[in-house]
Amino acid sequence: MLKPAISADSHIVEPPNCYTDFIEPKFRDQAPRIVDAPGGGHIFHIPGVEDVIPVALLGAAGVPANELPKFRNAKFDDIPKAAWDPKFRLEAQDRDGVCAEIIYASIGMVICTHKDFAYKSACMRAYNRWLETFCAGAPNRLFGLAQTAVESVDEAIKDFEQAKKAGMVGMMMPGRPQHGDYDSPEYDALWQAATDLDLPICFHILTSDDNSVKEALAPKRGALANGFMNIMRSVQDVLGVFLFGGTFDKFPKLKMVIAEADAGWIPHYAYRADHAVKRLGAIAESKLSKMPSEYITKNVAFTFQDDATAYLNQDVVNSGCLIWANDYPHTDATWPWSQDILKNQTAHLSEAQKNAILHDNVKRLFNLPVQA
Repeated sequence: MLKPAISADSHIVEPPNCYTDFIEPKFRDQAPRIVDAPGGGHIFHIPGVEDVIPVALLGAAGVPANELPKFRNAKFDDIPKAAWDPKFRLEAQDRDGVCAEIIYASIGMVICTHKDFAYKSACMRAYNRWLETFCAGAPNRLFGLAQTAVESVDEAIKDFEQAKKAGMVGMMMPGRPQHGDYDSPEYDALWQAATDLDLPICFHILTSDDNSVKEALAPKRGALANGFMNIMRSVQDVLGVFLFGGTFDKFPKLKMVIAEADAGWIPHYAYRADHAVKRLGAIAESKLSKMPSEYITKNVAFTFQDDATAYLNQDVVNSGCLIWANDYPHTDATWPWSQDILKNQTAHLSEAQKNAILHDNVKRLFNLPVQA
């Protein structure tokens, strides 16, 4: 029997009170907030961030492509209530054949690139407090990822511990920490904490300072579509830091998620990673005890929505690393057509393979109390 789908990467659109009501008093006057845009509509204003974020485009799932331009000038009230109110979220899930969702931030993705780490920490902790109230509205179907700024190793560990206490199932990470990089030995204590708490570390597209929402909407070169094509590169970069830095060697039970970067590229990435080690040897500066490809599908899971190429390699399909998502309520979501797309793209897979990708893999990864 085919099990109901679990979306491994869905979002909320932070409501107007998310930061202003939940942030610590010291930062309240600077809290991210919704303001009127010069050309009409609403944008989210984040002090210290130049990105202009049309709020309504974050909740434009299911809107025909030819109607999307007008959403740049829409108001917060124009987006579906399911984007921020759990009372309406279950109806949206049911319409798309989804029984549960892993929840990522939206404005929080942009905050990941903020230069002021103390401010970033305050915003993310405010978001975590709000998210706890959202998930409480349907605790068996809404599973939140907390955020941490990785202001320091000690502060990040505190965030992980608080996330576990709050019932969060993983941690949404920024592309870069404040100090050094993630392959530095100083972060070993954090990866041990993540392993001990059994909280996957989740890296979403557009959360690195070298590949922000601004660059996706206004690429450095070429047409707008080129920005869209580039958005997966920063998370591949993060993956390489962990992979070649030997983090998975030291922490074999550490779980990583690469979110919304598609998955059809996994075979080539794994092949090229192995080639780098075999051909370059010591020049590659790799200290791994196994070939890179052996870690990629064991320690890392990949979310994707509309990616027919993700299902073509049987070794990848059977590895357990694929976790499907619908990306609701974002513009690139497959909602409300997910079931039709899945029927077409997975027609060649067995029932067991479909159940793994759509339900079992993500349920096991995040230890979800979901009944099939």
